[in-house]
Amino acid sequence: MSIPAVEESWARLDTWLARHAPLTHATLRPPAPQARIEEAERTLGVPFHPDLVASLRCHDGAEPDDGAVQLSSYGPLCGVADIVRNTAFLRSLGVGEAGLPLTLDIGRRPSDGLFIACRPGPRHGQVGRRFDEDTPSFARWPSLRHVLADLADALEGGLVFLGRTPLAVAGKLGWEEERTVPAEAVSPLTRAAALAEPESDPPAPQRPVFPGVAGSEPRPPEQGGTQRLFFVRTQRSRPAPLPDQPDVAFAAGLTPAEMLRRLGAIPATVRPRDRRQARRAARSAWAAHRPLVRAGGAGGWAYATLEGGAAQFARPEVLRALSAGTRVAVLTRHDPEVVLTFAEDGVPCPREDTRRVMSPREGNAAGGPEARCLGVDLWPGSTAAYARFLAVLRRDFGIAYDPDAEGPAELTSALLLPLLDDLPTEDGGFPAQVRHLDLAGLVERTPPQRLRTAIVAQLSRLASETHLDTYPEVAEALDRIHRGLPVDCDQDGPLDSRMRTLAAEAHATRQLLRDDGTAPVSHEDLTAWDASDKAAGALREFLRLRLPVAAATILDQRVSLHWHDELAADLDSG
Repeated sequence: MSIPAVEESWARLDTWLARHAPLTHATLRPPAPQARIEEAERTLGVPFHPDLVASLRCHDGAEPDDGAVQLSSYGPLCGVADIVRNTAFLRSLGVGEAGLPLTLDIGRRPSDGLFIACRPGPRHGQVGRRFDEDTPSFARWPSLRHVLADLADALEGGLVFLGRTPLAVAGKLGWEEERTVPAEAVSPLTRAAALAEPESDPPAPQRPVFPGVAGSEPRPPEQGGTQRLFFVRTQRSRPAPLPDQPDVAFAAGLTPAEMLRRLGAIPATVRPRDRRQARRAARSAWAAHRPLVRAGGAGGWAYATLEGGAAQFARPEVLRALSAGTRVAVLTRHDPEVVLTFAEDGVPCPREDTRRVMSPREGNAAGGPEARCLGVDLWPGSTAAYARFLAVLRRDFGIAYDPDAEGPAELTSALLLPLLDDLPTEDGGFPAQVRHLDLAGLVERTPPQRLRTAIVAQLSRLASETHLDTYPEVAEALDRIHRGLPVDCDQDGPLDSRMRTLAAEAHATRQLLRDDGTAPVSHEDLTAWDASDKAAGALREFLRLRLPVAAATILDQRVSLHWHDELAADLDSG
């Protein structure tokens, strides 16, 4: 099939843009004079490829304004002056010899974007791609003619171009990434529920011992007239174990059971466990990457220790939940850093009241659990700081806690459905632009009730296309929202529990994919759980935040490419 000439493709592009995206069409510059092109060739010391010359003679690139002609995510088209300036800059970095830039990326950086090879050779005329200072790679187009022909086809037919689909929105050309959300996803939590929790570490193998010789094999019975040579294996002395220093939270006046509840304990997993059992369980597939905590009492304080899973206790939302109506002290350690944090009556104390120690690493041993098993302390300063902070808690608060002493004790423990992250603050208002939509203008000119009705419809569509509305708690909440009734989204309520479960599913799927290439989940599963989790977050914002803030999140997460048209219809019918 013959490829249209550059001029023919530009005629098609001009026609489509003038009709559907006149504001974008207006950003195209007039044709570049031939004399300017020839001057640029002399300045750069390289002749422009005929396709590039033909394109510049149609339009001298585009003004880099909002809504400018862009090649999907590769930014606005370069004009002659852009080519000269950006080539000189790239050459100063030693990366400008592959070709002359055709586009700037969306960040207007000359080090990103498409380029065309203009020097003689096997790549002459090919279009390539560069990203920052990486080695340039050549794209799938053998020429600029192919690029412009494919772009014209995409605009006229609504076809995917470089992974995105062109749309005309409010007189401007926009690009949307076409997304799909799988209808069903493998559930790590459902799979975990079918597994048995590991009860304890397997017993160490028992080796018979010669009298007086530790660690040797048994001596076979002696036979008369036979001499045998035996090798005796002796064991090296084991290093002294390093102290247990888990993340631990203390709350005045609470019971261990109440502390577990506030942390989000899963009732079906509550049972006594010693530290060894808890840590073995937390590492198993049964836990599905959910945190596991143990809770006990120390004088007038309850405490909880994190035995596995993502760090929890220093999160602001956890500090608030634990300290509601009481006061809380949290001691956390992560390699070089040890932090003592306080909160009272639901309010974390100011940052200046947080005590923090950073310890330098010592030694050349490999890190991780292996070093600990060998008795190697890579962060002795942190070990000492943790002990000092325990002494501070004893002296200032009367908290007597010894992690080594309580480790063997069977304490009430449970897996957690972690509390949800804090919602975004509204200090900065809301985004003025959302996916080519002038949200600020929409909010300003639309009566509040009509806007709310339209955003509710958008929320329902988002829940449908992410399959969030298949959960009864969500379906009931959406029904109550449509009828203008209040919705309970408090902790421990069914809707909040569903949202936390979705967050746990997404986290577990992500960790399984990261940790094991043979994991029983796929990237499609992660796409599905992420979409449901984020849609649940959008629902939560709608219930808790001002409408424009929630609207920005809801619209940003819509999956359908036609959400602009659907929003216009919702506003007309509101």
